Amino acid sequence: MAQDIQIYNTKTKAIEKFVPITEGEVSIYSCGPTVYYYPHLGNMRPYVFADTLRRMFISAGYKVNHVINITDVGHLTGDNDGDADTGEDKMEKGSAREGKSAWDVAKFYMEDFFECLDLLNIPRAEYQFPRATDYIEEQINLIKLLEDKGFTYVISDGVYFDTSKFPKYAEFAHLDIEGLRSGARVEANEEKRNITDFALWKFSPKDQQRQMEWDSPWGKGFPGWHIECSAMSKKLLGPHFDIHTGGIDHIPVHHTNEIAQSECANGVKYVNYWMHVNFLNDKDGKMSKSKGDFLRLQSLQEIGISPLEYKYYLLTSHYRAQMDLDITAIHSAGTAYKKLWNFCVENITSDGEVNTKYKREFTDALYDDVGTPAAIAIMWNLTKDTDIKNEDKYRTIIEMSHILGLKLHMAVKEEVVLTDEVKKLLDERHAVREAKNWPEADRLRDKITELGFEVKDTDEGQEVKEIKRI
Repeated sequence: MAQDIQIYNTKTKAIEKFVPITEGEVSIYSCGPTVYYYPHLGNMRPYVFADTLRRMFISAGYKVNHVINITDVGHLTGDNDGDADTGEDKMEKGSAREGKSAWDVAKFYMEDFFECLDLLNIPRAEYQFPRATDYIEEQINLIKLLEDKGFTYVISDGVYFDTSKFPKYAEFAHLDIEGLRSGARVEANEEKRNITDFALWKFSPKDQQRQMEWDSPWGKGFPGWHIECSAMSKKLLGPHFDIHTGGIDHIPVHHTNEIAQSECANGVKYVNYWMHVNFLNDKDGKMSKSKGDFLRLQSLQEIGISPLEYKYYLLTSHYRAQMDLDITAIHSAGTAYKKLWNFCVENITSDGEVNTKYKREFTDALYDDVGTPAAIAIMWNLTKDTDIKNEDKYRTIIEMSHILGLKLHMAVKEEVVLTDEVKKLLDERHAVREAKNWPEADRLRDKITELGFEVKDTDEGQEVKEIKRI
């Protein structure tokens, strides 16, 4: 761990040197999915970042303890409007939509999320994935602790945290509390003492039985969304840990509330470094499931873009920068990724040595606030460096690929087996090229491409490769 790691801390709005709580170790908590529906492309960006962060710390010699929670209760539909205490529970909403139990919905979409992680080469074995419904006791105990310390009050629909008793409440997100009050059209819950107060425990409706509800000291109900992260991170990482990650949309409400309840309950600083990933925007702004027409990883596969090509696309932009969902740009990134893949295929060797100069430049770029765009540029500089032997380039790129999770070590030479139809088209194309009928040659090349083979014209003739879906 000779190299310093610098990261941007949302709390201080500054780049800071990373100093671990425990020497040689780093504890990370990443806000996970609410498993009521499929994750869209924008949802997956924070997990690509979180895994890159994990890999970066491992490359620097750290032992990493990383938790990604699974929200399977308590996340209300009102969160889309900045009010985390109103609306229908998203799990109940998913149940009504699909005619399945909320438990079955959670299981199905949790498995789909795991499949997405696999497609993006985010190894599940490296993480803990606690489910909120498995930590109800811990959540109740944390609420009890807050109650004993005088931070809660009970109203008709639940137990609430009194934000006025935490003077630093507005600091993290730099909230304008007076502005929130004056801008409120109609207070969603007039029983709340303060506009920023939030639910720790919600009571079940008296006129219906919820599928997911539990007994508590305050009555039958279910936990609020925010309390689960505080309870599970405390159980698995301790009351004070190194890094918390998530999307920037979590800053003003979810993460602000986590800090308030955790620090008031435990009496210690909650998190040292907060790292937030910016939005992936579609043409109408932030990508959202509520629009109903979002793209998934599987949607990209249907148009010939592999999940790893999409991952490469995400890594070409810094995690704190907004990105646009641009299919043309994703295709271009996919082409660049295939070129790296093909470089590895053409230069695969068991010999060669890692070039220390390029490896150091690469890690320097990463250790500067997870600078993946600069790191990828260094990979390309290496491929073009005529002073470096190809076998050394290959070994170095494979090392870099492991840190970025791009799976370039899987690139291997394979014998191309041509179908009779492709052979016939290649013969026809050779003939029309001899006749200098270039438009027909292009048409035949496109037809061969549709059949799954790439044709490249060389001095020796037509070079054919099978198009692999990476």
